[in-house]
Amino acid sequence: MIFDLKTEKETVLPNFKGGEKHFNAKMHDDGLNRILHGRLVPRATIGIHTHETDSEIIYFLSGTGYVLYDGDKLPVEPGVCHYCPKGHTHGLFNDGNGDLVFFAVVPKQ
Repeated sequence: MIFDLKTEKETVLPNFKGGEKHFNAKMHDDGLNRILHGRLVPRATIGIHTHETDSEIIYFLSGTGYVLYDGDKLPVEPGVCHYCPKGHTHGLFNDGNGDLVFFAVVPKQ
């Protein structure tokens, strides 16, 4: 299967998972997997949340920020990959001056 995230409509999700500002995403969701190209504007966040029924893999394409993963603050930058297994908690924070852009996969388990 191939789908083109460049042609997907960008969805704006305000205060995603209780975060600050908004999260922009182009997503493909087939009910089993969510595959997305995400963008956080400067000072935006995705709130801290627990992956109860799925996991998440995030590969960072541009920008800087950090992940709070099970209470640990981990810096992220282009080329870094973050994995949040099922049952763990994380949140994403853009503390840079430009957009924090990433590719993520959320498979249900």
